Amino acid sequence: MIFAGRCLDRPEDVGALNSSVPGGFLRTGQDSARRRDTDALVRLARPNTMPSRRYTLLIADRTTGVLRRFTISIRPTLAVVAAILSLPVLMGLGARWSARAEIEDLRSTNVALVMENESYRAATGQLAAQVSSLQSTVQEIGERSALDPSVQESMEKLPAIVRNSAMGGAASPTVAAGSFVSSTLSSPETTFGVLRDLQGLLETRLQTVRYGVERRQALAAATPSLWPAAGWLSSAFGNRTDPFTGLPDFHPGIDISADKGTPIFATADGTVESASYSGAYGNLVVLGHGFGISTRYGHMSKFAVKAGDRVRRGEVIGYIGQTGRTNGPHVHYEVWLNGRMLNPLRLLTTQRPTP
Repeated sequence: MIFAGRCLDRPEDVGALNSSVPGGFLRTGQDSARRRDTDALVRLARPNTMPSRRYTLLIADRTTGVLRRFTISIRPTLAVVAAILSLPVLMGLGARWSARAEIEDLRSTNVALVMENESYRAATGQLAAQVSSLQSTVQEIGERSALDPSVQESMEKLPAIVRNSAMGGAASPTVAAGSFVSSTLSSPETTFGVLRDLQGLLETRLQTVRYGVERRQALAAATPSLWPAAGWLSSAFGNRTDPFTGLPDFHPGIDISADKGTPIFATADGTVESASYSGAYGNLVVLGHGFGISTRYGHMSKFAVKAGDRVRRGEVIGYIGQTGRTNGPHVHYEVWLNGRMLNPLRLLTTQRPTP
């Protein structure tokens, strides 16, 4: 520093100059204050680099006299301790969150299982109802399939073409159960589906069997197996001598003789096709039984039915008389099958009705 031509590089020069100048041109106190303020600002501007506290542990071995020294910094030590203490807490929180997620999964699974159980319960109820229906159908078919032995015997004597037509239609295709068993039952839904399909096939098959049984029952009811009147056989079916001319003759039916007024019975279920006077037959009733079967009852004294009436086997349709070409009171009885005469004695297996 140069002041008034003098060099003021040394402190003593500055002090001498300051003492010689009135009022203290250079004020060292003020400079000191400014210097302290500047140092304070510098310290504030610098980052805090104060080192952390450290502790030294001394371990002495009395036998050997070895002294060991361990220096511990407080901040890292506290961090390690905090980490160790927080580890169980973090593990507990993680376990809690995991347990909560697992509980939610279990709750969702439980809801799904409840819904699935309700579905299976409903399906089981439907299957039980179907099984009960099948049992009822089987029992009904079993009851209907039972035939009177005598009627069954008569029915077996009918021509095969009549019996086959009574069964009617082709047999329904049978699906092997193995095709279902071989299918993959990968889930309960598949199992229930297979069971429902099998039950559907059984129901279809049972319906077919029931239809066949009903047709067989109808044929049994239409088979003329009952004797038309209580009396004695006075003329058989086939060749004979004509009682009026004495010449060979063919008799298309049988004659059952009895007292006048003896009841005449329908030999099978049927419908009255006609009830009127018909030449040599006299008072004649013709019954249609279905399956191409019809019966004729001649020489009645009077009718008990009219055309269009439905009659059952054993029901009275008229009374024995002597109308038409006859030489005594009797009933002339014929059986026709598809327009051809049939020997009535071939089918009469049921005991004769008592007078």
